[in-house]
Amino acid sequence: VQLQASGGGLVQPGGSLRLSCAASGSIFSIYGMGWYRQAPGKQRELVAVITSEGTTNLQNSVKGRFTISRDNAKKTAYLQMNSLKPEDTAIYYCCADIRGSTDNRRSRYWGQGTQVTVSS
Repeated sequence: VQLQASGGGLVQPGGSLRLSCAASGSIFSIYGMGWYRQAPGKQRELVAVITSEGTTNLQNSVKGRFTISRDNAKKTAYLQMNSLKPEDTAIYYCCADIRGSTDNRRSRYWGQGTQVTVSS
């Protein structure tokens, strides 16, 4: 099982980016999916999560600006980030709780980080 994150980049304040997190491999079921971020010198923090039924929860600092969604058929989660601020600059990591189809074990998987830089 692998998670592949993409969509990061450099954007000006007020701009938008959309991150994607695609799961692949021997997957039986995907439960919750989410995004964390880690800024330089800071601890990793939860940004947004979405359950398999579509219930979402976002960190207060991104509510109204970020939206998390998922396409279960594509095994992909998205993080739409609007009105970006310099303090959103961080490496963003996606994660998912997945039950594998070969071992029937439920485990948390992490994607590689994708850099988001908000700067003029």
